[in-house]
Amino acid sequence: MLGGRSWDDWIRQYAASHQNPVNRLLHSFGIPMIAISIPLFVVAYSIQGFWLFPAVLFVAGWSLQFIGHIFEGKPPEFFRDWRFLFVGLRWWVAKMRGRA
Repeated sequence: MLGGRSWDDWIRQYAASHQNPVNRLLHSFGIPMIAISIPLFVVAYSIQGFWLFPAVLFVAGWSLQFIGHIFEGKPPEFFRDWRFLFVGLRWWVAKMRGRA
């Protein structure tokens, strides 16, 4: 899946395409919103009416990321390579640790 590249290489490329401070800020909020929404969808399956909360988180998280890319002036990396869908959360973790 990594195409012979390390996670560090993927994260470096992701970080290089996310240089605008507004985009980075919006991704810093949007990525965890999406990540949290996914397990909440599983929980929502067993709680009637709870599906709306994870759905709002998911849509809002993606909206923040797409708005960020307007400020960045270029499309998201996953438009060119679907594997970048799995890099965003790794980038966010590295960023929170001060490594991205």
